[in-house]
Amino acid sequence: MTSTQVLVLGFDPTTIPGYDPAPVVEAIERGQRRFVEYGISCELGLLPFDDTSDDRIATLLRREPYACVVIGGGIRKEEELLELFERVVNLVRVHAPQAAIAFNSRPDDGADAARRWLSVA
Repeated sequence: MTSTQVLVLGFDPTTIPGYDPAPVVEAIERGQRRFVEYGISCELGLLPFDDTSDDRIATLLRREPYACVVIGGGIRKEEELLELFERVVNLVRVHAPQAAIAFNSRPDDGADAARRWLSVA
């Protein structure tokens, strides 16, 4: 069995209150297809917006020896979530020290972010 090369961490858009998740869900699906097109094995680690505990994130990070962890914009772009972003980066350092850390700019470009750090042609 081959290991998953990439873990994408982000918020599950269906759990964000007062937010229409449909466009983001569609973009995430497009992004997952890009991983397949590039031949990159990927696990999607969507976090409930109200459940961002360190234990849940650490469990996702320890599932496999990922080559790269992509941290989504929902986690890192909002100033009020800065502390969560710092925790996620440091959890990656602790629980997946072998993994490169990449950042996507949209829900559908995680594969491109990962490719910057993977030796995939």
